[in-house]
Amino acid sequence: MINGLWAGIPLLILIIGALLTKRVIESAVISSIAAVAMLDGAHFVPAYIEKMYAVLTNPSFQLLILVAVGFAGLSGILEKSGAMYGFRKKMERICKTKKSTGFFTWLLGGLIFIDDYLNALAVSASMKGISDAKRIPREHLAYTVNCMGACVCVLIPVSSWSAFAVGCMAEQNLSFAAYLHAIPYMFYPIVAIILSLLLTQEKFPLLGRLKQAYLRVEGGGPVLDTADPRPKTSDSEIPSSSYLNFLLPMAALVAGVLLFDQDILAGILCAAAVLLILVLTQHLMKVTVFFDLFLESGASMTPLLIIIFFAFIMEMSADEMGFTTAISTVLCRAVPAWLIPALAFLSTAGITFFAASFWAMIVIAFPIFLPMAAQAGIDPSIIIGAVMSGVALGSQACLYSDAIFMVSAGTDVPNDVQFKTALPYVGIGVCVASAAFLLAGILH
Repeated sequence: MINGLWAGIPLLILIIGALLTKRVIESAVISSIAAVAMLDGAHFVPAYIEKMYAVLTNPSFQLLILVAVGFAGLSGILEKSGAMYGFRKKMERICKTKKSTGFFTWLLGGLIFIDDYLNALAVSASMKGISDAKRIPREHLAYTVNCMGACVCVLIPVSSWSAFAVGCMAEQNLSFAAYLHAIPYMFYPIVAIILSLLLTQEKFPLLGRLKQAYLRVEGGGPVLDTADPRPKTSDSEIPSSSYLNFLLPMAALVAGVLLFDQDILAGILCAAAVLLILVLTQHLMKVTVFFDLFLESGASMTPLLIIIFFAFIMEMSADEMGFTTAISTVLCRAVPAWLIPALAFLSTAGITFFAASFWAMIVIAFPIFLPMAAQAGIDPSIIIGAVMSGVALGSQACLYSDAIFMVSAGTDVPNDVQFKTALPYVGIGVCVASAAFLLAGILH
């Protein structure tokens, strides 16, 4: 038990180091070294090398590589072909104010519900230029995109997240109908989505880092408060192109995900194929230019993927030391029945926040909390809602989660800035959701 709890030290190194230095790469490397050293001691060097190979063969990391490179490649071609600029000009006719721009960013995040990776990168690519033109701080764009990722995916019963959760529920003899009944109890994502909408419409006060960002922009500062080494392309350098050159590949992407059993890579391949046909038939670029640009844009993801690589080493080592199991055991001792829903929410959120294991946490949490609820006579739908709320919160708030990395790739807002910007609103959501789960536990 003690060893399992000590495994949280590398996680704290990563979080505290990133917040203090405002850089993630160094903290990720140090935390990975600390984790492997704690796990393997004198055999550190061969063990670290073994972990490096293990991460490279990890299906989740492989998916991250392919998705990040694929979306970056598509984004580069969409920009250079003028498709993104054409879509921006079309949307500017609708998004005439900050409020309307914020609303359509929020709405688009709700419509792209198949997968949080797809949501983060597609919405970022669609609305970044328009948001900048309306002088909306990039921090607000990142907050909206991140909030509407996992939170939307858990609420919509046909997303990749819900499909995985239903599969896990089957092990507890629960059906798809139980997931549908649990949706009204997913208090945190509901609150988070409402808060995000209110912020876009200026119906909720600006707090903390987001307030500072608006003061910076209103004072004539940049919408993105960070140095971006990538060269910018001015509108005069972009050829004229139809907005359909953006919409059709995006539609093909979503269609590909739906047709091929919610496989996001299939969607990326469909989008790339449609985009290639469009740019060739309109003589926007040659085949060689298309593939060169795809590879060049994909290569821009290398620094991000390196950070994820070291974070995976840390996560794997902490899990082998029993961190997740130890935390779960400590939190579940001698719990009164009325407290089980709130405990399921907070403990799931806490573990996902520190361990960045979202779908894995669903696998762990259901066998722990659903039997507890059954013995206490609590509706299992409430527990499902609590677990999915906790997972959505962890995904949104975790400093080194794949969701935040994807949002960072799409909006250029660093991980630590996203974390600090979202923190006050995450806190509000946690308080409201915790109170709701306490009430649900008392009433049931």
